[in-house]
Amino acid sequence: MDREALLAAFRLQAGGCRLFDSPLYAQLCERAEEDVRADGPLARLLVDWEGDPLHAFLPLRVLGAVHERVLNGKAPQLAQHYPTAGGDADADAAWPAFLKVVDEQREALLPRLENFPQTNEVRRCAGLLGLFLHAARRTGLPLRLREIGCSAGLNLQWAQYGYTLGPHRWGAADAPLQIEAEWNGAAADFDAPVSIESRAGCDLDPRRIESDADVRTLEAFIWADQPERLTQLRAAVALARRDPPRVEQASALPWLERELAEPADGVCRVVYHSAFWLYLEPEEQDALRALFAEHAARATPHTPFAWVRHENNASIAEIELRLSVWPGDDERHLGMGHPHGRRITWF
Repeated sequence: MDREALLAAFRLQAGGCRLFDSPLYAQLCERAEEDVRADGPLARLLVDWEGDPLHAFLPLRVLGAVHERVLNGKAPQLAQHYPTAGGDADADAAWPAFLKVVDEQREALLPRLENFPQTNEVRRCAGLLGLFLHAARRTGLPLRLREIGCSAGLNLQWAQYGYTLGPHRWGAADAPLQIEAEWNGAAADFDAPVSIESRAGCDLDPRRIESDADVRTLEAFIWADQPERLTQLRAAVALARRDPPRVEQASALPWLERELAEPADGVCRVVYHSAFWLYLEPEEQDALRALFAEHAARATPHTPFAWVRHENNASIAEIELRLSVWPGDDERHLGMGHPHGRRITWF
């Protein structure tokens, strides 16, 4: 393990957690950096880990592995300080309990470090909603939803959620999951009629909603001082188990080549993704753009094609909400937002 790279990874993750409203995890990452410098229990846990700790998000893997022990009832002392388990978010008290878990439960933690962090953040649907409604109004056709990098597919069921977005309401008031977000700027097309023709997604490592173990992994990657995210995740899983979307284990390009080859007369094909694009190699991005250009060139008013993006811009502090609809080569930058969906500014 490259110790300097590991120190940098925890330092940067501390800043990211503080930026995204997780003071507990920010302080734990700062303490973790100190422990690595001192060759403490955390350094010993990670000494044989192979890979780039920054690009592999190793600090989040550690936090997730420990959080899973808390959620499974295997770390009761630490649970007293984790709000997701009813705790008090006291970072000073949490640190020695955290380090005790790392020191005493090494064998249980090590295999969990292989899990790449993913949460299937459902509050991102707050920004995606405006893009989908704009596509529905623009084309006047049912939407055929195809999500790449969909994790467990929870954001494929966005139309089944209720929304309170500042002064705006959308969806059923009695929907099993209610999403709230701060909304600034103009109103989106909240009165646009929308219908869903079908929905499906792919992921390299999809989490199966029927698997309690997979769901617990998603829960574990929720930040422990943000219990409202855990509540939303669990509500989305319960809804998905009643009407599961089609989710396949596949790479985005070959899966989309097959899906987009299906006849599409009378529907708007919508390819979308959130917190996905930055994980692709440049050649993968180019290949997907080429595929989109191919289908954009063949799009007609009866077979339109749309590309929806909820992705980081140059600043990690916010995301851009972008929509392209063909025919017409109509790309629009419609808004900005918080990476976890807390805030939306609509243009």
